[in-house]
Amino acid sequence: INANLLKREILQLKNEGATIIFSTHNMGSVEELCDHIALINKSVKIEDGPTSEIRGKYKSNIYKIKYTGEIEQVNQVLDERFKVLDHIENEFENQVTIQHLNGKSNNELLQTLMPVVEIRSFEEVIPSMNDVFIKAVEESNKK
Repeated sequence: INANLLKREILQLKNEGATIIFSTHNMGSVEELCDHIALINKSVKIEDGPTSEIRGKYKSNIYKIKYTGEIEQVNQVLDERFKVLDHIENEFENQVTIQHLNGKSNNELLQTLMPVVEIRSFEEVIPSMNDVFIKAVEESNKK
């Protein structure tokens, strides 16, 4: 059976309200097809719920910000509350990936940056289901 045909059929059944039980290790398929999941590790359910809620539970307060200005200005205003994870420069705009270490409001990060650079876009990085699965398994193995 063609994988795309099977995927379309599953999505059509889902849209019609059918309940589909799907077992996989392919987290890409989980993201594409599933609304609700149960993560199982060593025969023990370690997570259960809507995929969006579970992904939200494992977010790391990481943000991608596109801006015009200089990275030196960004670095000058960031303090111990923030960690720069990545920075990309090009001729039109720059992009910085920042983790907000104390996890408070993302407005705190915006208010810190706005006086020194022009924000073009601001996006929270939500972990993939694969990232969630790895973190959930690591946490359950520590117990």
